Amino acid sequence: MAEKPFASHLVAWQKCHGRNDLPWQVSDPYRVWLSEIMLQQTQVATVLDYYRRFLESFPTLADLAAAPQSAVLACWSGLGYYSRARNLHKAAQWVMEECGGAFPDQRQDIEALPGVGRSTAAAIAAFAFGRREAILDGNVKRVLTRCFGIEGFPGEKKVEQRLWLLAESLLPDEGIVAYTQGLMDLGATICTRGRPTCEHCPLQADCVASREGRVGELPTPRPRKSIPTRHTVMLLAQSGRSVWLERRPPSGIWGGLLSLPEFADSFAVGDWLARQGKGDVLPAWAEFEHVFSHYRLIITPLPVRLDSLFADAVREETGEWVALDVAPDAGVPAPVRKLLLKLARSAGAGPEN
Repeated sequence: MAEKPFASHLVAWQKCHGRNDLPWQVSDPYRVWLSEIMLQQTQVATVLDYYRRFLESFPTLADLAAAPQSAVLACWSGLGYYSRARNLHKAAQWVMEECGGAFPDQRQDIEALPGVGRSTAAAIAAFAFGRREAILDGNVKRVLTRCFGIEGFPGEKKVEQRLWLLAESLLPDEGIVAYTQGLMDLGATICTRGRPTCEHCPLQADCVASREGRVGELPTPRPRKSIPTRHTVMLLAQSGRSVWLERRPPSGIWGGLLSLPEFADSFAVGDWLARQGKGDVLPAWAEFEHVFSHYRLIITPLPVRLDSLFADAVREETGEWVALDVAPDAGVPAPVRKLLLKLARSAGAGPEN
């Protein structure tokens, strides 16, 4: 497939059939940057509401930089991959302090921001500043491997390097915004992972995978690798109309969020309860699974009712009693929010969903 036809077919298709009404399709670098971070490993349909609410809370980069991290995490709650929110906050502060509030306009400088990789930086540079830069996210890798019949897992270094060279060679001399958006749109709506609609693809005539009947084989899947399973007991400690929440460490899974205390087993919960006050450990709720990218977490929710608190109780400095009716929206991980909603309903407090 020649370079120019690839780009021209894609641009023409995008203008007629691509997504042209997304709220972040503007030249404002802050809004473009925000959308690209939110869209990392998250679908457009999920991001739309979060994007709107985030901008209502932090309409400008300066507003985001000035906000406390807890407020940023609370606004991000439920979107997952919380390191994105922490990095977004750090980057906003860096731009304000080191760049005088002016967002960098070169791909290499954007890539230096926390949480921004090469492809994300290229997308921001292209959309916000019209820079001629190649992107290579998951959707684009799928389009290129199928169109050009490239074998090997795209996450493997040699294969990825080959794809970067190809992506750069295909860049048009002009129309970079429509071309970049077209690549994203084609991968998201036509050249999908499952059930691609090849008959609607503007590149089908020259696509190696379509011609050779290998659409289901490409891109080459990631080599199978089992992921470990971990178990934890999540404590639902209720005192009156409040529940005990603890701020997690700033890094790692759910870093910086409020969450339920975790224990290795119910015996450790008994020790905690003995230090806090008088009450009862209630029957455990049904355990459930929450899957991360690198392990499965089996959660056993264990409710505890404290009838009275010791005046000299030993409580962690990172913890606090939070009213049940607001706890689900206090910036907590998605599985914790579900548990808090259930606890609030059982206590007659809070919303029904």
